[in-house]
Amino acid sequence: MSAEAPTDAVSADPVAAPAPAARAGRRTLGVMLLLTALGAVLVLTAAGRVWAEGTAGTLEVSVTGGRISELPAGLALVALAAGVAVFAVRGAGRLAVGVLTVLAGLGAAAAAAAGAGDTAALDAEAARKLALTGSAATGVGHTGWPWVALLGGLLLALAGLLTARYGRDWPAMGSRYEAPTGKAPATRRAAAAESPADLWKALDRGEDPTAG
Repeated sequence: MSAEAPTDAVSADPVAAPAPAARAGRRTLGVMLLLTALGAVLVLTAAGRVWAEGTAGTLEVSVTGGRISELPAGLALVALAAGVAVFAVRGAGRLAVGVLTVLAGLGAAAAAAAGAGDTAALDAEAARKLALTGSAATGVGHTGWPWVALLGGLLLALAGLLTARYGRDWPAMGSRYEAPTGKAPATRRAAAAESPADLWKALDRGEDPTAG
């Protein structure tokens, strides 16, 4: 009597098995890219807006976030570049990129918070307009843009956390961007061993002298 296979055995599909993990990886990658883009836009936009304003004598003075501190915008650009670099690295490189993005985002947020109540740049602008060293602005007021930059920095830090946690599951550049391996070096060496005259003769015959 021939033995029958157990009816409850389920064959594993090696192709379909990774599909859920691949979809989850693409989803977290998309969220990371969205957070990076949104965070960078918020920081860079806020840095170009007025953060503090007041008067110098009868003149109105104001300063943008970029005048108060260049750190938020600079660190936002670092985080944006790190988000693009994710596609060029793998393994430990993804973790390093994630940590760098977290630090850049937190740094941008901290610099924005520090600049929210800063008056030094505004006083310097008042002194410049009055041409009087040591002049200070009066009636100083602050806008909400520093807090927009702070929010953007936190979004960038969150994007970095996603990269550090899930980056290993994300796709990387295709093999065409990687260094050639296998038979390619041997092929180049064989082609180099031929004389220029042999190469020209092969081309005249319609042959590929590098094929081998």
